[in-house]
Amino acid sequence: MAPEMAWGVLIGVFLGGLGWMLVGCMGNREGTALTAPQRVGADKEPTDPFASAASAPDTIPAPGGIQVPALPGETPQQTQARQRMIDRDLRARGIQDPRVLQAMARVPRHRFVPEDQIPYAYEDRPLPIGHGQTISQPYIVAFMTELAQPRPESKALDIGTGSGYQAAILAELCKEVYSIEIIDALAEEAKKRLEELGYKNVTVRSGDGYLGWPEKAPFDLIIVAAAPDHVPKPLVEQLAPGGRLVIPVGRHWWSQELRVIEKQPDGTIRERSVASVAFVPMTGKAQQPQPED
Repeated sequence: MAPEMAWGVLIGVFLGGLGWMLVGCMGNREGTALTAPQRVGADKEPTDPFASAASAPDTIPAPGGIQVPALPGETPQQTQARQRMIDRDLRARGIQDPRVLQAMARVPRHRFVPEDQIPYAYEDRPLPIGHGQTISQPYIVAFMTELAQPRPESKALDIGTGSGYQAAILAELCKEVYSIEIIDALAEEAKKRLEELGYKNVTVRSGDGYLGWPEKAPFDLIIVAAAPDHVPKPLVEQLAPGGRLVIPVGRHWWSQELRVIEKQPDGTIRERSVASVAFVPMTGKAQQPQPED
């Protein structure tokens, strides 16, 4: 082999390996939402949002899997797309709680995104919902919900309502859900959407999620969908004994970590970091210097 060709092969192998390393490092991050995803070649988006699903055979869940129900008003292709999300993006990546999987199977994610994002509703990535905000990728929603350990009798607090998707998932799993959104327009849209979908155990209001909802405390679980640079003291105080707070923490998206804060029966706090993540920053009081003081 000529020296020039040998060097070319070595450089190609090195660059290829570097590319796989970068992809692996970003695997669990929320990433930057794409307003208009661009693909080329065989992976180009079809003109019909669900054309690829329409030509595929019906999804058959593996033994022990979750059968996705066909929901009113949706096409068979949308049902199939949600089935693939459950099998490929959740179960295959380690989500095990059957109640969480069943909730994800019952909630139509395509109803929680803008019309121009419906083609991508069941892809495992965040999507823009307006006002500079995103709906989290399905995996991270399922992962955070599983970490929170919701029970049928639980009272849940959802911080950062967004389009209402996380609140809907919690409504499938808990007795009561209280959800706070700092952007008034998003709060109103989410409230209307959840009502249209028939969720009667969810209460949505505008407000600063950093402060929680003291009038409705204590909560058995709190899930936060925006990242402060520290754990808000009011949220910890509003946890019931035995409760869990699941929250991304970090000043910059490249240094955020997902934490689980557990309040023990005696009131002591146990905290652990479980994953690297990237969320939009928490606004409001969270951005004031030393807000606890």
